[in-house]
Amino acid sequence: MLVSAMNPCQCGHLSDPRHQCSYAPGQIYRYRRRVSGPLLDRIDIHIEVPAVPYKELSADYAGEPSVEIRKRVVAARDIQQERFKGEKIYCNGQMKTRHIRKFCRLDSAALSLLETAMQKLGLSARAYARILKLSRTIADLEASEDRHSHHISEAI
Repeated sequence: MLVSAMNPCQCGHLSDPRHQCSYAPGQIYRYRRRVSGPLLDRIDIHIEVPAVPYKELSADYAGEPSVEIRKRVVAARDIQQERFKGEKIYCNGQMKTRHIRKFCRLDSAALSLLETAMQKLGLSARAYARILKLSRTIADLEASEDRHSHHISEAI
Protein backbone atom coordinates (compact mmCIF):
# COMPACT_ATOMS: atom_id res chain seq x y z
CA MET A 1 0.00 0.00 0.00
CA LEU A 2 1.28 3.41 -0.91
CA VAL A 3 0.11 6.52 0.89
CA SER A 4 1.48 9.83 -0.32
CA ALA A 5 0.81 13.54 -0.01
CA MET A 6 1.58 16.68 -1.93
CA ASN A 7 0.61 20.32 -1.73
CA PRO A 8 -1.90 21.58 -4.31
CA CYS A 9 0.69 24.16 -5.40
CA GLN A 10 4.17 25.29 -4.34
CA CYS A 11 2.92 27.64 -1.61
CA GLY A 12 0.26 25.17 -0.44
CA HIS A 13 -2.56 27.73 -0.43
CA LEU A 14 -4.44 26.84 -3.62
CA SER A 15 -8.14 26.35 -2.72
CA ASP A 16 -7.52 27.56 0.85
CA PRO A 17 -10.34 30.02 1.67
CA ARG A 18 -8.19 31.88 4.22
CA HIS A 19 -5.04 32.37 2.13
CA GLN A 20 -4.33 33.55 -1.41
CA CYS A 21 -2.20 31.32 -3.64
CA SER A 22 0.80 33.30 -4.91
CA TYR A 23 1.37 31.27 -8.09
CA ALA A 24 0.03 31.71 -11.61
CA PRO A 25 -1.95 28.87 -13.26
CA GLY A 26 1.02 27.97 -15.49
CA GLN A 27 3.32 27.63 -12.49
CA ILE A 28 0.76 25.43 -10.71
CA TYR A 29 0.44 23.28 -13.84
CA ARG A 30 4.24 22.83 -14.05
CA TYR A 31 4.39 22.01 -10.31
CA ARG A 32 1.74 19.31 -10.67
CA ARG A 33 3.43 17.85 -13.77
CA ARG A 34 6.37 16.85 -11.56
CA VAL A 35 4.30 13.79 -10.70
CA SER A 36 3.66 11.86 -13.89
CA GLY A 37 0.14 11.16 -15.12
CA PRO A 38 0.75 7.40 -15.42
CA LEU A 39 1.87 7.30 -11.78
CA LEU A 40 -1.16 9.29 -10.63
CA ASP A 41 -3.36 6.98 -12.70
CA ARG A 42 -2.17 4.05 -10.58
CA ILE A 43 -3.10 5.65 -7.25
CA ASP A 44 -6.58 4.40 -6.35
CA ILE A 45 -7.83 7.08 -3.98
CA HIS A 46 -7.15 10.81 -4.28
CA ILE A 47 -8.44 12.98 -1.45
CA GLU A 48 -8.09 16.72 -1.04
CA VAL A 49 -7.54 17.52 2.63
CA PRO A 50 -8.22 21.17 3.41
CA ALA A 51 -6.47 23.05 6.20
CA VAL A 52 -8.27 22.64 9.52
CA PRO A 53 -9.09 25.88 11.39
CA TYR A 54 -7.82 26.26 14.95
CA LYS A 55 -11.33 26.16 16.43
CA GLU A 56 -11.91 22.72 14.94
CA LEU A 57 -8.52 21.45 16.08
CA SER A 58 -9.10 22.62 19.63
CA ALA A 59 -12.75 21.52 19.88
CA ASP A 60 -13.83 18.59 22.04
CA TYR A 61 -15.53 16.78 19.13
CA ALA A 62 -13.35 13.85 18.20
CA GLY A 63 -15.30 12.48 15.22
CA GLU A 64 -16.21 8.85 14.78
CA PRO A 65 -14.21 6.61 17.11
CA SER A 66 -11.56 4.40 15.49
CA VAL A 67 -13.18 1.36 17.09
CA GLU A 68 -16.37 1.96 15.10
CA ILE A 69 -14.48 2.51 11.87
CA ARG A 70 -12.50 -0.69 12.50
CA LYS A 71 -15.75 -2.65 12.94
CA ARG A 72 -16.96 -1.49 9.50
CA VAL A 73 -13.63 -2.31 7.88
CA VAL A 74 -13.54 -5.80 9.43
CA ALA A 75 -17.14 -6.42 8.33
CA ALA A 76 -16.30 -5.28 4.78
CA ARG A 77 -13.25 -7.58 4.71
CA ASP A 78 -15.43 -10.47 5.86
CA ILE A 79 -17.89 -9.73 3.03
CA GLN A 80 -15.02 -9.73 0.54
CA GLN A 81 -13.53 -12.98 1.83
CA GLU A 82 -16.92 -14.65 1.50
CA ARG A 83 -17.43 -13.20 -2.00
CA PHE A 84 -14.07 -14.44 -3.24
CA LYS A 85 -14.12 -17.97 -1.83
CA GLY A 86 -12.59 -20.19 -4.49
CA GLU A 87 -11.41 -17.22 -6.58
CA LYS A 88 -7.75 -17.16 -5.36
CA ILE A 89 -8.09 -13.52 -4.34
CA TYR A 90 -9.20 -12.07 -1.02
CA CYS A 91 -10.13 -8.41 -1.57
CA ASN A 92 -11.69 -6.05 -4.12
CA GLY A 93 -8.37 -4.42 -4.95
CA GLN A 94 -7.10 -7.72 -6.37
CA MET A 95 -9.96 -8.18 -8.83
CA LYS A 96 -9.04 -8.80 -12.45
CA THR A 97 -11.31 -8.06 -15.40
CA ARG A 98 -13.23 -11.34 -15.07
CA HIS A 99 -13.91 -10.66 -11.38
CA ILE A 100 -15.04 -7.12 -12.13
CA ARG A 101 -17.52 -8.42 -14.71
CA LYS A 102 -18.83 -10.99 -12.24
CA PHE A 103 -18.96 -8.94 -9.01
CA CYS A 104 -19.32 -5.33 -10.12
CA ARG A 105 -22.62 -5.15 -11.94
CA LEU A 106 -24.32 -1.75 -11.91
CA ASP A 107 -27.90 -0.57 -12.20
CA SER A 108 -28.79 1.68 -15.14
CA ALA A 109 -28.47 4.94 -13.17
CA ALA A 110 -24.99 4.02 -11.96
CA LEU A 111 -23.97 2.94 -15.47
CA SER A 112 -25.17 6.25 -16.87
CA LEU A 113 -23.25 8.22 -14.24
CA LEU A 114 -20.08 6.26 -14.91
CA GLU A 115 -20.41 6.71 -18.68
CA THR A 116 -20.87 10.47 -18.26
CA ALA A 117 -17.84 10.69 -15.96
CA MET A 118 -15.69 8.67 -18.34
CA GLN A 119 -16.57 10.96 -21.24
CA LYS A 120 -16.43 14.32 -19.46
CA LEU A 121 -13.29 13.59 -17.42
CA GLY A 122 -11.49 11.64 -20.15
CA LEU A 123 -10.77 8.75 -17.81
CA SER A 124 -8.61 5.80 -18.81
CA ALA A 125 -9.51 2.11 -18.85
CA ARG A 126 -7.41 1.73 -15.70
CA ALA A 127 -9.46 4.47 -14.02
CA TYR A 128 -12.68 2.73 -15.11
CA ALA A 129 -11.63 -0.53 -13.44
CA ARG A 130 -10.43 1.33 -10.35
CA ILE A 131 -13.77 3.14 -10.00
CA LEU A 132 -15.65 -0.16 -10.22
CA LYS A 133 -13.42 -1.81 -7.58
CA LEU A 134 -13.50 1.18 -5.27
CA SER A 135 -17.28 1.54 -5.55
CA ARG A 136 -17.58 -2.17 -4.65
CA THR A 137 -15.54 -1.46 -1.50
CA ILE A 138 -17.64 1.59 -0.63
CA ALA A 139 -20.78 -0.54 -0.93
CA ASP A 140 -19.15 -3.23 1.22
CA LEU A 141 -18.41 -0.66 3.92
CA GLU A 142 -22.14 0.13 3.91
CA ALA A 143 -22.92 -3.62 3.93
CA SER A 144 -24.79 -3.09 0.65
CA GLU A 145 -24.86 -5.98 -1.81
CA ASP A 146 -26.01 -3.69 -4.61
CA ARG A 147 -24.06 -0.71 -5.85
CA HIS A 148 -25.86 2.48 -6.65
CA SER A 149 -25.09 5.87 -8.14
CA HIS A 150 -23.86 7.29 -4.84
CA HIS A 151 -21.23 4.51 -4.61
CA ILE A 152 -20.02 5.31 -8.13
CA SER A 153 -20.10 9.05 -7.42
CA GLU A 154 -17.98 8.68 -4.30
CA ALA A 155 -15.52 6.42 -6.11
CA ILE A 156 -15.15 8.95 -8.94
